[in-house]
Amino acid sequence: MLLADIGNTHFHIYDGQSVEHLTHGDAFVEYRNKPLYYVTVKYELEEKFGMVKKWHNISDLMKIEGEYATMGVDRKALCLSHQNGLFVDAGSAITVDVMEDGKYQGGFILPGLKAMLKTYAGVSPVLDTVLNKEVSLDALPLTTKDGISYGIIASIKTVIEKHQKSKKIYFTGGDGKFLSSLFEGSVFDETLVFQGMMHALRASEK
Repeated sequence: MLLADIGNTHFHIYDGQSVEHLTHGDAFVEYRNKPLYYVTVKYELEEKFGMVKKWHNISDLMKIEGEYATMGVDRKALCLSHQNGLFVDAGSAITVDVMEDGKYQGGFILPGLKAMLKTYAGVSPVLDTVLNKEVSLDALPLTTKDGISYGIIASIKTVIEKHQKSKKIYFTGGDGKFLSSLFEGSVFDETLVFQGMMHALRASEK
């Protein structure tokens, strides 16, 4: 079974063993003749993808107790992967959601790392830099690059820790592996959304 998570910038496909990341156009060409189940936040693409007879949109199956009306289907699928935990999807935006005993407790959204850096650059050309992922959080920075890196990384880490309590933290998304390294005992798994999709598919068959 092929599963796909169609995001804002990429088409993520899971074949049960590994995840492939493609552009929307490349994925359409390569997989349009193969049976595929997908969820998507790109509703404007549904007219195109909905015409592919072998593709099935299962976004409506992503349901969690306590969800709110405008909650993204990818976030719901992520939360379906485990009954308990704090779930972080670090992509274009960073979403943080909490589940307890299969019930959604709430969550929040931050700009992604690239978006944060772009904001600094928009303030002043002097602040146009790249992220130093090795910056120490135990001492105040002494350079602009490290000051920006510290501000970004420390703010994300602090707000997640505030809501962690004793919960296991699960990371996915393009920057998930890096952010997971900031939290001892956390899990990075790029198949989490697909695990949630499989859970929903099994539940729909009962």
